[in-house]
Amino acid sequence: MVQKSSPEIILYLELLAVVGECGIAIGLWALLKRIARFAGFAPEKPAGFILRRISFPLSFLAITAVVRTSTVRGIFPVRDAFFVFQKALFLFFVVFLIVRLGDAVIRTWQAGRGDKAVVLPRVLHGFILAVIYLAVLFAVCKEVLGVNITPFLTTSAILTAILGLALQGTLGNIVSGMALHFTRVFKRGDWVKIGDIEGTVQETNWRETRVLDRASNLIIIPNNAAAAATVTNFSLPDRHSAVTIPIKAAFGAPAAEVLDLIKDAAREFPDVSETPPPTAYLLSYDETGVSYLAKFWVTDYARKDIILTEVGRLIWSKLQRRGFAVPVQVTDGIGRIADAIRPEAKAALAAEEAERNLRDLRESAFLRRQAGDQAGEPLLSEEEMARLAREIARQRLGRGEILFRQGDEGESCYLVSRGRVKGAIAYEEGGAKFASEFEIGPGGLVGEMSLFTGLPRTATVMVAHDAEVLEISAEAFSGLIAGNPALAEAVAEIVSERNRQNLDFLKKIKEISASQADKSADKTSILEHLKRLVRIFRR
Repeated sequence: MVQKSSPEIILYLELLAVVGECGIAIGLWALLKRIARFAGFAPEKPAGFILRRISFPLSFLAITAVVRTSTVRGIFPVRDAFFVFQKALFLFFVVFLIVRLGDAVIRTWQAGRGDKAVVLPRVLHGFILAVIYLAVLFAVCKEVLGVNITPFLTTSAILTAILGLALQGTLGNIVSGMALHFTRVFKRGDWVKIGDIEGTVQETNWRETRVLDRASNLIIIPNNAAAAATVTNFSLPDRHSAVTIPIKAAFGAPAAEVLDLIKDAAREFPDVSETPPPTAYLLSYDETGVSYLAKFWVTDYARKDIILTEVGRLIWSKLQRRGFAVPVQVTDGIGRIADAIRPEAKAALAAEEAERNLRDLRESAFLRRQAGDQAGEPLLSEEEMARLAREIARQRLGRGEILFRQGDEGESCYLVSRGRVKGAIAYEEGGAKFASEFEIGPGGLVGEMSLFTGLPRTATVMVAHDAEVLEISAEAFSGLIAGNPALAEAVAEIVSERNRQNLDFLKKIKEISASQADKSADKTSILEHLKRLVRIFRR
């Protein structure tokens, strides 16, 4: 009875040893991971990642090596076949460790290369490793354990054929996913158009490509459909993508001026790339007007619609300011013609605008005393202010439009009626470049330095929010001076005093020479400039 049960007891001991061996190896694996974490080997760091990858086979290899020692042979009454099995296990985990180590080193090297590295899809990567491990397992079973693996291979072939037919669509997606990956048609984060679907690539896995469209919807595209579709990648070969806006202007707008205006509007929006520079084309003529095309480049294609809107708004605003009418429907055009031929309607509109201008002038800082008991009092009489209100032009500007740039010549100033404008003064001090910024709201004045002194523009001013401004031209201002010589004296006194206080700062602006700065602070030089304006415009 004992002799019959001894082999069974030995078999149970062998099974218990294998279970204990696995349990100890798993415990050692968990211990190694914890030690690595406490030692500062974070998984996201190269050393930590490699250690994490090899800790599993290393744990089993160490326990298997201990079990194979002669000491264990003397303790446990097991058969020689058990130690043959341990030898096979040991060889398998040696190869397992080598493969894991090589894989970890390669993946660490790829992570260091960033976007330049060719990274296998996660499922394909796992599939290749599984094939390698299975091949090693078959080889060890045949060479060490003497197992006939032919039936396994035959069964595997039949099973593979059955699975291939059953999973034909899935396998097609896998193969297509591999093709998309190796040809690097797109990668995560690229902005693409696949067929009719446009969006940014969120993920490409073994079955599908996920795209987040402009409506923030996640679109799931099977890989075989993505591989068969026409793909436009707006992120390749670089981030520059050209976008266009069709524009139509009336026949009366000179083509050369419209083309320049379109390019200027595109250049003024900060999200438009400077290189290549914006361009514009004349496309065609028809009974409704002249068709143009604005073309410019953007680097953030995700904001394409926003950029097109802002540039289109700037173009429209500039067309309106220059008096270049945009073609309208026939019924609307007939209504405008009817309004234009009614003298009383035209006069009423002019009177209404002049009244608005007068109200803005009264509430503005334009030509007011700066000091003394009368500080803040206007230098103009009510009659002079009303006459000026009839001669100045009101302009409606869109956000982002530039009124003028630092260094430009200019003989007008702008009174902010609605909205806000912001400016920047670039200057140099001690060889270093600086910028002083400011913002002006309703009632504020910009550009008066050029009007009063003839200096180049000392700042670049753009519209911060949609605004209305009153442009006070040199011609309109000269009319005031011609009818009120005392006004020129008062203006020269105020401007010269202010510029004397800011003389050191004016000399730091490279667009202004030292002699120009000195003249701007000299009352006599300012008076001469104002008299010259009168002579030019009152001949």
